[in-house]
Amino acid sequence: MKTTSLQPYRLRRSNRTILWIVACLLTPVLSACIPSYKLNGSALNYDIYKTIDITEFPIRAALVYPPLQQTFENKLLDAVTRQTRLQEIDGNSDLEMTGEITGYSLSPQSVGEDAYATETRLTITVRVKYTDNKNPANNVDQSFSAYRQFSSSLMLTDVQDDLCNEICDELVDLIFNATLGNW
Repeated sequence: MKTTSLQPYRLRRSNRTILWIVACLLTPVLSACIPSYKLNGSALNYDIYKTIDITEFPIRAALVYPPLQQTFENKLLDAVTRQTRLQEIDGNSDLEMTGEITGYSLSPQSVGEDAYATETRLTITVRVKYTDNKNPANNVDQSFSAYRQFSSSLMLTDVQDDLCNEICDELVDLIFNATLGNW
């Protein structure tokens, strides 16, 4: 009588083992069938577009912070390299991106009870001319702006590098989405 009660248990245990093995074998197969979408990549047809020329973005703003140009250009080039398969070349290319940094400005924001600003806003504006040499309907000539606010009790020189990095990251995302991202 004892053997009959153990036998169904053994069958159930062996069935679980078989099911576990089947599940382990099917999991990679089934997960390969699930489509995935990336929302940070480009919408380019790489059969058509292979190269891009990104030129310098000189500072044409009234207020000049010299490291800004190199910071912005490096971040833009890094984003294109990371998020596309385009090869960056000088000269004749499928896509071109040119422009200039047209604005670098400070403006008071919040006013305290003593009539002095408690926060200051740093705004950077970049004008971008994106040329699609294969399909001119995709051309973009647009200005992009981004800003960050900081306490007026801080010196700009103390926060300027961090603010410029954050603003440049946002500007690069905006520019990428409006041009190569084609959202």
